[in-house]
Amino acid sequence: ARIDWSPFFHTWELQGTYPQILKDKMVGEAAKNLFRDATDMLEKIIAEKWFRPRAVIGFWPANSDTDDIILYADDNRQAERQRLHFLRQQMQRKNSRANFCLSDFVAPAESGVADYLGGFAVTAGEGVDAAVAKFEAAQDDYNAIMVKALADRLAEAFAEHMHERVRREFWGYAATEDLDNDALIAERYQGIRPAPGYPACPDHTEKRLLFGLLDAEQNAGIRLSENFAMLPASSVSGFYFSHPESCYFGVGRIDKDQVADYAARKGETIEEIERWLAPNLNYERGAG
Repeated sequence: ARIDWSPFFHTWELQGTYPQILKDKMVGEAAKNLFRDATDMLEKIIAEKWFRPRAVIGFWPANSDTDDIILYADDNRQAERQRLHFLRQQMQRKNSRANFCLSDFVAPAESGVADYLGGFAVTAGEGVDAAVAKFEAAQDDYNAIMVKALADRLAEAFAEHMHERVRREFWGYAATEDLDNDALIAERYQGIRPAPGYPACPDHTEKRLLFGLLDAEQNAGIRLSENFAMLPASSVSGFYFSHPESCYFGVGRIDKDQVADYAARKGETIEEIERWLAPNLNYERGAG
């Protein structure tokens, strides 16, 4: 019930929003045929247990320290367990809107507020690669792409389902929330789940810290490649923020002063940070 079908059609280069796309004058017929094949395969995936989905979530006492978030070892909040590093927008604005950093959505250490941060990693699980390989061996490209596309949708739906349970049950900061699937897809709930490597926290290397905190390989069977891609590929990971005003945003372009500060905070060289944040640099690498 939690599947967001619109991106599924985009995989097949059919542009539109589900369910309206099924009645589209241009692509409606193709979309209907595709959707029928998808639901048929989905029934098989479920009935024959092709995939083995797994998830791990965690919550830690947390406070912000400027653009970092400190995770504490326990609720005494004395010993640091981990420090997460985030980036701040550096936009020249014509309005009074602030330049956001994800750390803004966690209470500062000096506030005395006992805040928390969550994390998660979910996967459609083992079985996806085997199903893809079976179709590829039969030179059935259509169904190989279909099973991959469905695995991606199921991983995202699993992430949505777990986030709902976090809000209502595990963290419980929105225990009375009651939203239908459309409202969930439209993200009409309190809190966000940004992922390392996406616009609000574009540094993929922070996944290493998240996976260490969650012990994601042991607990959910998800590992990171050398380039911080998640394996199995149909996996989703990120952080849980509960602040009522937390929102998604893009960090966008950043200047060398912030890159230098970020490198110092992470204990990395500027060159290493520039390599991972190349699309976000507001200057040419190697320039003074």
